[in-house]
Amino acid sequence: DPQKAASLLRKQWSLYSVTPLYKFSGARLKEYARLLGAFIAAEKQKGLAVEVGVDADVKVTFASLPELRGDPQDQPAMLVQLSSRSSVSPKSSDEKLIWSGCFCCVSGEDLLENVPEDFTCLPLFLANGAESYTAMVGSWFQKTFDCHFCRLSISPLNLSWMAAMWAGCSVEKNACATELVFSVPCLPQPLDISYAIHPEDAKALWDTVQKTPGEITQEEVDLFMDCLYSHFHRHFKIHLSATKLVKVSTAIASAHCNGTIKLLQSRYLTGVLMLLTELAISQIQ
Repeated sequence: DPQKAASLLRKQWSLYSVTPLYKFSGARLKEYARLLGAFIAAEKQKGLAVEVGVDADVKVTFASLPELRGDPQDQPAMLVQLSSRSSVSPKSSDEKLIWSGCFCCVSGEDLLENVPEDFTCLPLFLANGAESYTAMVGSWFQKTFDCHFCRLSISPLNLSWMAAMWAGCSVEKNACATELVFSVPCLPQPLDISYAIHPEDAKALWDTVQKTPGEITQEEVDLFMDCLYSHFHRHFKIHLSATKLVKVSTAIASAHCNGTIKLLQSRYLTGVLMLLTELAISQIQ
C-alpha cells in the first residue's frame, strides 16, 4: 500500500538501532497489536498515562510494508501505529493518530548472514510521537522479543556523506535550498552557522567532483565539502573546517546529528532508509 509508505514522509522521526528480534513472526501481527494494546492499557493504569485527564483508549495497529525493501531477502518493514479513541464515541472515524513507529531493514544483507534462524533482523527503528509512548512500545518489544533499543546519532562524517549524496539527486526546479548547519565549538554561548546553497549549484558541484556515476568514495565527499568550505571562506573569512557539521537539509531529506530525520521524497525513500539501515547495523555490530 503506497499510502502507508507515504505516511513516513514529512514527519520528524527519532532514529534507533534494534538488535535482532527473537521468535518474531510476521504472520502474528494482529496478535501482537492486541498484546501491545493490553500492555499500554496496563501501563496507563499504573499512572503512566501520556494524556493526563483525557478519558481515551489507545488502539494499536501493526501493518507490513513489503515495498520498503532494498533486496528480496530483506524482511518487510513493519509499521506500528497508536490511535486514541474516546470511550464516549468509539467510532473509528473519531480515532486520532498519536504515535507511529516503523521497523525496517533496507539492504541489510550483511547482518542477515550471521543471524540464527529464530531471529528476525529489523535493525532500524523510526519513532514519531511522544517519548513516553516510544518508551512503552520499546519496553514491550524488548520484553517480548529479547531485543535492545539504542538511540542512533549521526556523526559529522555521515552528515557530510548525506550532503554529498543528496546534492547529486535530481529534484524539481522549485526545490528548497541545500542547507548545512555548523556548530562553533569552545564558545561561552552556543553559536550555529547556517550555509545555504542553491540546489542546482550543489548538484553542479557534485557532478564535477564525482568520477564514476552511481559510485561514491570518501575522497569525493571530502572534495565536495572542501569546495564548499573554500567558497564560504572566500566570502566570509571563516574556516568551517574548524566547526562541527550538525545538520543537513535538502529536498530529499533533512537530518540532525542528534538522530532525528525528516523524509521528504517518496522517490528516494528506500535510498535514504538504506543508508540509515547501514548506520543502525554498524552501531549494533
